[in-house]
Amino acid sequence: MKTIAVIFGGRSVEHDVSIITAHFPIIEALIAAGNFDVWPVYIAKDGSWYSNKRMNDLAFFKQSDFEELLAKDKKVQLSFDNGPSTCPATTGGLTLVWPGIVSKSVRIDIVFPSMHGTFGEDGSLMGLLRMANVPYVGCDMTSSAVAMDKVLCKQVLAQEGIPLAPSTWFTKKEWADDQKSVEKRISKLKFPLFVKPAHLGSSIGITKVKSESGRLQVPPQPAGLKNALEVALHYDDKILVEEGIKNLIEVTLPIIGNDSLQTALVERPLNKGDLFDFDGKYMHGGKKGAGANSAYSEIPANIGEDLTAQVIELGKKVYRVLGCSGIARVDFLIDSVAKKVYVIEVNTLPGSLYHHNWKKAGVSNIELVSRLVRMAEERFDAQKGTNYAFRSEILNKVGGPKFQ
Repeated sequence: MKTIAVIFGGRSVEHDVSIITAHFPIIEALIAAGNFDVWPVYIAKDGSWYSNKRMNDLAFFKQSDFEELLAKDKKVQLSFDNGPSTCPATTGGLTLVWPGIVSKSVRIDIVFPSMHGTFGEDGSLMGLLRMANVPYVGCDMTSSAVAMDKVLCKQVLAQEGIPLAPSTWFTKKEWADDQKSVEKRISKLKFPLFVKPAHLGSSIGITKVKSESGRLQVPPQPAGLKNALEVALHYDDKILVEEGIKNLIEVTLPIIGNDSLQTALVERPLNKGDLFDFDGKYMHGGKKGAGANSAYSEIPANIGEDLTAQVIELGKKVYRVLGCSGIARVDFLIDSVAKKVYVIEVNTLPGSLYHHNWKKAGVSNIELVSRLVRMAEERFDAQKGTNYAFRSEILNKVGGPKFQ
């Protein structure tokens, strides 16, 4: 039986969403599969790490005093080394350690990251796991970091000729030092505009700004836009301002795979407002265990064969351009009149793995998480042939004092 750690929580505004994803479907499906020893690893909002099997039940986190209960537990530590794991198929270097007079340790064969947002989905956790030399599920450090930065992601995709909505961006320092220059760049975009923190997911901090005039006059600045910029700057130090698309249809496409890719179904969120925001995604109408809200989605999206084919082709291209592996979700905007598809962003850890979509595509929860684990092992095995060490004589050649 393989020992698998599911890491979730973290110092992120998406902390609570991460807890849901960890349990629905990851932990539940891993336990149901029957061939994994599942260790939940929870990172509290203050950055403390805990691991206790009672956290395999989501009910633990629904207790009003769960943080107080955790504070009484020993914090878990991570130990990195290059010894063999208990699973002959893989070689890892990660051990969970509970220090004390009577210490305890558990060797981890595979890690299943379930951390949305900052310090997790942005590649930080993947870098840690890469250094630990342990297989982990999902996109690697580089693709995670690029996809998480909406500005950088657009710049990379633009170089490959991927169709994108017109946009501009700025930093918090640039806004403080030269606000007029930023306003001038924004004035070249057509309303409606979407103002977005560059590094957040779950639509947190995103605002749609409408205007009758169609353009921002500098000065004065419309109060709506100014408020939207202030909200985004509250959450991030890098802001993206993007043009809306006319005759808009939003769709999304989940993808799994390393070299060989499989797509789920093209899905259309049927949100009632102007923006598919946090509440629309997670709070209204979702069924028990749904995680990402599937109640207001059309699966498959009724957009016709030609647009569906465009979305699938573009989705696969984006996945490969960014070097994604394991799982990701590509989001699109469609001009339904011009029949043109634009890529809007890439999510390397879809909320609850978008398992509601995979189910309709014929992939059960157990099969989904099991395949993702196998993909993690395959990628890890494929990388074993890469040599990261190089012997040189540079230390013997460099000058400096000689010690006796």
